[in-house]
Amino acid sequence: MPHIGRQAQYFLARNGTLLGLVLLVMFFTFANPHFLTWRNAKNIGQAVSELGVIAVPLALLVISGAVDLSVGSVASVACIVGGLVMMATDSALLGILSGLGVGVAAGVLNGALVCYGNLNSIVVTLGSLSVWGGLALYLTDGQTVAGLPDSFTNLASLTLFGIPVEIFVLAAAIGYGSLILGRLPYGRRLYAVGGNPRASFLMGVPVRRVRFLMFVQVGLAAAIGGLMLASKLSAATPITGQGMELNALTVVLLGGVAFAGGMGRVSGVVAGLFFVGVLRNGLVVTDTSQFLQQVFLGLTLIAAVAIDDTIRQFAHRAWTNQEPDPQTAATEAMPRSAVMNPD
Repeated sequence: MPHIGRQAQYFLARNGTLLGLVLLVMFFTFANPHFLTWRNAKNIGQAVSELGVIAVPLALLVISGAVDLSVGSVASVACIVGGLVMMATDSALLGILSGLGVGVAAGVLNGALVCYGNLNSIVVTLGSLSVWGGLALYLTDGQTVAGLPDSFTNLASLTLFGIPVEIFVLAAAIGYGSLILGRLPYGRRLYAVGGNPRASFLMGVPVRRVRFLMFVQVGLAAAIGGLMLASKLSAATPITGQGMELNALTVVLLGGVAFAGGMGRVSGVVAGLFFVGVLRNGLVVTDTSQFLQQVFLGLTLIAAVAIDDTIRQFAHRAWTNQEPDPQTAATEAMPRSAVMNPD
């Protein structure tokens, strides 16, 4: 019976966000009958699309044992550079490519400093948060870049089968993450590197390269999210992505991705994404004070950290209750000086 109880607790810890999402939908539907409509569902999907495009690859990076806290500023500077190029060339394509290039460059810089410079990812990306955010303000002197080409701003209003295109972009990001973690060897490497980078290196996994490529993908995703927001707003502002890093990390932790790495599912991240989206939308629909909305979102982050800690404790218990195989025990017993730095 105690074993069954632990299994139930672990199930609730891993799926608590999904259950919470169902309860949220039920509560807001009871509070406002207009909440559970197709139109409002589309509004929620559109509202979380940019955040989801960033949160999914960020979750993969966290699974690998690193984190990028600069995604909001990267989104801002990418849309600013893209907007300035569009204004100078009157070409939406050149602007989009320029913005994406900035995102890739940011990912390469962060990845190089963390993976090959052996620096802490939290410290590096906190510094990058200020660098890219300050650069976005400097390039525009804090002003909004308006008058973007119609060929770019009209992208946000495109629909396919009555569904906004940005929701399809979100679906593509979710499918991409699911494919990596569920089907490709690269996904298994992400889990291995996040779970035990030293053992992964000894097994021949290129630890640094795996994380580096993930940093690049996160930078690219941040740029895509920033450009999507610029198209939706019909303007590029230097604070476009402000706070997005905190929101994305909240979604990742709510989704059951272990902050220490090695554990996580894309399905959980999707549940976390829509939990945040439904909470925001429901608070607006029920005319909740904007200040109280910030309180509720802060409590959501605290809940996300609690979920992360709970899952980590369950995983630790499950590991310590297992009999280690002789090969694993021998590896763990190796002196630290006998193990090379992961490549």
